Order: sequence, then C-alpha cells, then structure tokens
Amino acid sequence: MAIFFTADTHFGDPHILRHRGARFGSLEAHDEALVAGWNAVVGPEDAVWHLGDFAAHASPAHCAAIFARLNGTKRLVRGNHDSNRVLDLPWAEPPVESARLSVADAQGRPHRLFLSHYAHRAWPGLWRETRHLYGHSHGCLADTTRSCDVGVDAWNDRPVTLDAILIRQEAASGVPEELAAHGLR
Repeated sequence: MAIFFTADTHFGDPHILRHRGARFGSLEAHDEALVAGWNAVVGPEDAVWHLGDFAAHASPAHCAAIFARLNGTKRLVRGNHDSNRVLDLPWAEPPVESARLSVADAQGRPHRLFLSHYAHRAWPGLWRETRHLYGHSHGCLADTTRSCDVGVDAWNDRPVTLDAILIRQEAASGVPEELAAHGLR
C-alpha cells in the first residue's frame, strides 16, 4: 500500500477553467483527465490524503460519481471550497481542518508531516524536521526545503508520493524563514 497526497482537483468547477482551460478545453475533459491521472498512479489498496478543494460548484451527485471512480482509500483535509457536497462523501474518516502524521519513505525512514489546505510560513513541528504539505496556491508558491504544494497544478494533474515530494524539497533553494534566520536548512 502506497500513500499519496494531492489537492485542488476542483472537480465540477467551471471557474477552474480560467486557470486550466488551455490544458483541458472543457470541464468534462478536465474532470476526466484528473480521474485518469489519479487512477494511473493510485491503486485500489493505496491511500490518498486530499488537502482540500476536492470539488466546487458541482452538484452532490456529480461529486459522488467522481468520488466513486477514484481509486484508493481517501481522506480529506478541508479546503475553502469543500462544502457539504464534499464533506458528506464517504471519506475513510471524517474530514479535518489539518492533520499531523508520520509516513515512511521508500527506504522505511519515517517523516513527520503537517497537512493543511493553506500554506504556512511556520507550522507545528517545523523545528523537529516536520515537513509541511499544502494546496490552495495552485503551484504559485515556490517549494522550500520543508514545505511543498501537493496540488494537481504543481504535480502534472495527479497525486504524488512522499518520495517524489522529498526529492523536490531536497532540490528547493528556499528555506523556511525561521530556519534560515538561524542558518539552518
């Protein structure tokens, strides 16, 4: 079983085409491409943490139909567009505002994570090497050595593994301000 992270799928959201229209052309093509991308990397036994904005401006029926087509056990960190049409979906656990967890990389090394829909400049555990994963910014914020946007706009329209996130964070030139002020990376 692998664990994946994603955010900002915005299923059923006609407004997202202002940002993604050139890639997809229509809302139907958008939703189909994101479902295909998700299922290309996530297997039925895998787990996915969705860090908010699963859907927006879509009917409850559309949200449920998309949700049912997505592989994996799904958990939600609530985003600003996640109303009852999203919150009432059959998530593996009730949606949360943020989450703290430990996930092992491919070599079995544990990594502490702080998950939130929104990017934080500082977060719980920053000084204890906790990494911060977020959405909301649609790929507009630069990664740091400890934080990363896991949204579809930043990851080729599909969920991403911790190992891929670690590679990107290792290559990041930005350092969280609190750490940089003390000469840490």
